[in-house]
Amino acid sequence: MKQPSITSLPPSPDDERRGRVIKYSITMGIRVLCLGALPFVHGGWMFVFAAGAIFLPYVAVILANVGSTPGVGQHDRPTGVVVDPRTMSQSQSQSPADAGAKSDQTDQDQTR
Repeated sequence: MKQPSITSLPPSPDDERRGRVIKYSITMGIRVLCLGALPFVHGGWMFVFAAGAIFLPYVAVILANVGSTPGVGQHDRPTGVVVDPRTMSQSQSQSPADAGAKSDQTDQDQTR
């Protein structure tokens, strides 16, 4: 199995946590701005800021918990096939003509 390279390794738990905290903090900061703007806006903008204040906590949690690195959960599959040499020697000792003759005889036995 090949050794994982430094670029294929996932980020450390501390780096991942820091990224999630930053995403959550930015989204919740926008929510605070929406709440602060509510008393000063009128008309349709009031509904936009109210919707932001109501729905941004849900969005913040979803964004913080979504995996940030693509490929996490994917596994490397083995590229080479290991073949038992004893199996190879048995299959190579039987020629294709012999295999065809055996299958013809088996067909004749089944028709009787």
